[in-house]
Amino acid sequence: MKKLLILVLIFVLGLNVAAKNVKPAGLSDAELNNMNNTVDCITKKMYAGAFLSPENTSTLIGIKIKLDDSMLISPDSRYAVIYYKLGKIYQKRGKTNEAIECYQAIIENFSGTALAPKAAYALKQMGINVVLQQKIDNNTDEEE
Repeated sequence: MKKLLILVLIFVLGLNVAAKNVKPAGLSDAELNNMNNTVDCITKKMYAGAFLSPENTSTLIGIKIKLDDSMLISPDSRYAVIYYKLGKIYQKRGKTNEAIECYQAIIENFSGTALAPKAAYALKQMGINVVLQQKIDNNTDEEE
C-alpha cells in the first residue's frame, strides 16, 4: 500500500513539475512565417493595383483572428510585424476601424518595438491622437 501511495505521489509531483515547464502555446515559427508570407503576397497584389478576391479578404480576417487569439494566450513581439502589415493593408483599403485595431494592438502590447512609433504615426495620420510611453533612463550624468 505504501509503495502505491509513493508511486501516486511521485506521479502527481512529476505532472506538477512538467506543467510548470510547459510554455503557453502561441503561434509556431512556421505559422508566423506562413502568415507573414501570405500578408506580403496580398500586399504586393494590392500595390500592383489588383483587386483583392473574397478569398484574400477571408485570409486576412483569418490571420487577424489567429493573431488576436494568440495574443490572449502568449503575446509575442514577432506578432507586431504582421499587425503592422495588416494595418497598412486595411488602411489602404479604407477599412479604418480594422487598421486602427491593428495599430493599437502594437502600441498597447509592443510599445518597446521599433514598430510602435510607426503605428502611432499611422494613427495620427488618421486623426487619432496617440501618446507613446517614453522609456525612463535610470542612468544620469550625475552618476559619473
